[in-house]
Amino acid sequence: MANVASIDGAKAAPMTGEEKKVIFASSLGTVFEWYDFYLYGSLATYIGATYFTQYPEATRNIFTLLAFAAGFLVRPFGALVFGRLGDLVGRKYTFLVTIMIMGLSTFLVGILPGAATIGIAAPIILIALRLLQGLALGGEYGGAATYVAEHAPNGRRGYFTSWIQTTATLGLFLSLIVIVFVQYLMGAAEFAAWGWRIPFLLSFVLLGISVWIRLKMNESPAFQRMKAEGKGSKAPLTEAFGTWKNAKIAIIALLGATMGQAVVWYGGQFYALFFLQNVLKVDLFSANVMVAIALLLGTPFFVIFGGLSDKIGRKPIIMAGLLIAALTYHPLFKAMTWTANPALAEAQASIRATVTADPADCRFQFNPTGTAKFTSSCDVATAFLTRNSVPYDVVPGTAGQPATVKVGNATIPSFDVVAAGDKAKGMTAAFEKSVNIALHDAGYPLKRGAVKVPDAKLDAFIAANPELSLNADAVRAGEKETVPVAKLVETKLLTADEANGVTDMTVYNIANGGTFAMVADPARVNWIGTIAVLFVLVLYVTMVYGPIAALLVELFPTRIRYTGMSLPYHIGNGWFGGLLPATAFAMSAAAGDIYYGLWYPIVFATITLVIGLIFLPETKNRDIHAMD
Repeated sequence: MANVASIDGAKAAPMTGEEKKVIFASSLGTVFEWYDFYLYGSLATYIGATYFTQYPEATRNIFTLLAFAAGFLVRPFGALVFGRLGDLVGRKYTFLVTIMIMGLSTFLVGILPGAATIGIAAPIILIALRLLQGLALGGEYGGAATYVAEHAPNGRRGYFTSWIQTTATLGLFLSLIVIVFVQYLMGAAEFAAWGWRIPFLLSFVLLGISVWIRLKMNESPAFQRMKAEGKGSKAPLTEAFGTWKNAKIAIIALLGATMGQAVVWYGGQFYALFFLQNVLKVDLFSANVMVAIALLLGTPFFVIFGGLSDKIGRKPIIMAGLLIAALTYHPLFKAMTWTANPALAEAQASIRATVTADPADCRFQFNPTGTAKFTSSCDVATAFLTRNSVPYDVVPGTAGQPATVKVGNATIPSFDVVAAGDKAKGMTAAFEKSVNIALHDAGYPLKRGAVKVPDAKLDAFIAANPELSLNADAVRAGEKETVPVAKLVETKLLTADEANGVTDMTVYNIANGGTFAMVADPARVNWIGTIAVLFVLVLYVTMVYGPIAALLVELFPTRIRYTGMSLPYHIGNGWFGGLLPATAFAMSAAAGDIYYGLWYPIVFATITLVIGLIFLPETKNRDIHAMD
């Protein structure tokens, strides 16, 4: 490339006070911005219960994840909008704007009334705020990385920009710590009721600190020099992506670097947390603490690998991280199962369910938008088994017949939701209960909670649950309380017709008579082993992510640098990374294997490895001040 100047043998000079100030100010603001962005994902359960209350829990969770994904999907558009602005008016003022948008959007989520108060307006406003967060983040990262890189001396750019690379992990770490601390102080019930809003409200304080710091910063010297020499681009978007010379660089940056970096990053941090909570059934508090510890231990390696890339190159470290992750993801996630939920691992090793179904009845359950409906008997069965981390095989059945689930010696018929009509709710409860009993008897770590039963429904409850071997007289003589019928109707324990005109009714608390839940026994969770696996996954993240900012900055000249580096970064991380959870779940559901979804990050990491090895240039010796 004719416009690329090289420097060799540059000696590392001590970091000056001004350089430390630039790194600290840029990094601190970006940490706060990532904190704002990840709060939503960490608190998705409470957000769904507040803003999507009109839907059943499963649908509510889908819409909550859809709103979460919207923030990722819009990030490339933020890169275009703010990247262009940054190349036209400057780095400093552009990412000052982005942090104000992010901070205010996050604060407004904290005070936004729920659907019970303002109806459909609540989820609409929530999604709008989430889109603003995504747009802001699309402009923030490129501005911060470019700003720091343009202050860095030649030969130290990997080290300087690696501090920016710590910010996403530190932002996630900060959000987890704040959530755990507030939840610990308030208790689970109060936190669920309203305390989850406190971390969002705290963002207003962080916003004030960030704006104050950034107002004191100076513009990038490279941008000032370019402006003074009249070399700025009048149309950054057109120049960056409308000419093949620069568009080719952006494509190589995406397919040969950021695509694979994104799936390793999201796989090692966010999918690992999702896997702990939703697949291995570790409680929310413990999972957050374990991931937070792994992040704390792993974060220094962003700087270590960033600094190392100044010596041996960006490309070898990133490619090595991609290769090692692709080769070891399956054994690492299997090891995590044995350390975090050994009872589940033992059951999975010995018992597989068998779903017998008409092949035409089974669909691939990819549902990133939350609009698809999976209602066939096969889909009802496979979705339930997947949610409960049960491996299964699908074997062809008779055409037109409903699917069945076999666990051990028990065979349970499934049903079609549409054909069931208004009986679907009762049939769902009966199907799930029967499968859960079979799984429990086979050795899966299922616990059955307590249930409150009004006196008017006690005899029917005993008849419907013969496995509990209950005696009505013994239950009536046991633990009970008198509750106003109006409250029972309000909490849906009773209907007005069942009340039969009485004002108060006795309610019995029946232990082990409620719903089943797959759990990780806290006494058997190996904390050290689980944290060790998580640390290794985070280490891979630091390898691919630590040097990536320096690499991207060095690929583009000053006049289009903000725009050029931002788009491939946010397409890779916003789209390929952001779609990982939904895609991995669909793949696992299709295959009946909780580890099958790992092929998503493995395949894309491998594709990037091949393209990167062939087409991605080494950039560590480039003089970015001489590229124009």
